[in-house]
Order: sequence, then structure tokens, then C-alpha cells
Amino acid sequence: MYLEHVNLVVKSIQESLLFYGAAFPHWRVRSEGHSEWFGKPRHWLHFGDDYHYLAFSDHGEGDNRVLSGHQVGLGHFAYVVNNIEAVVQRLTKVGYKVDKQGSEHPHRKNVYFIDPDGFEVEFVQYLSDLPAERNSD
Repeated sequence: MYLEHVNLVVKSIQESLLFYGAAFPHWRVRSEGHSEWFGKPRHWLHFGDDYHYLAFSDHGEGDNRVLSGHQVGLGHFAYVVNNIEAVVQRLTKVGYKVDKQGSEHPHRKNVYFIDPDGFEVEFVQYLSDLPAERNSD
């Protein structure tokens, strides 16, 4: 079992592609089109590889939940990467700043960014292939 995709409603697909394209330069636009969502036109796009993708729809309005608050909603989602320093470098090169560093841990490194629509995205690099070490507090 694995997670195939996450569907994000955004304000600008181009801004989302800038962020996620920097994080995942090997991903591509898999498909896209136009449709209507409950009476509102939208452009949608699937961005990923052959196994996993992000679905973007550009009909978003308003602001995302306040991440320091207690509202119901998405807290963050995370991607495992092989080279966290390279991801940070690519994202900072296109203008995004690290929002917060993960806690010190002997078997993993992690960092958090905020994407253009206010979603918190964690990137984690594991330094051990043993689940007990990777998942320890």
C-alpha cells in the first residue's frame, strides 16, 4: 500500500510548480485540463512521477489555516528524500526560506518549508535503514 496522490486546491498552479518543481526536479506534468467544481471553473494539473503525484486545482479562495493555531485541517505532509541539503538549496535558490528545522536526531534530518499556498511541507532524510532507529523519538 502507498499514497498515490494528494489533491491541493491552490491559487496559482504556476507558483505551485515553481516550489514543487524545485523540490522534485525529476517530476513532470502528467496530465492537465479544465473543468468546473460546483459552479466555478478551474484548471487542474497532475505533477509527479509514474507512481506518485500532486493534483493541483487553481480555484482556491482565501487563506490556508493558521499553522500555529488549532483549526481542523492539514497540519503538514512529508516527503522522504535522499539528499536534504540539495532540496534546501534548490528551494532557497528559487526564493523559499526554511520555515523551521527539525529536532536534532542521530538517525534523521528534517526541515519544513511553507509552500505558496500556506501548506507546510516536511522533507526528511533518514540516516539509518533500521526502522527502530529511524522512528525513535
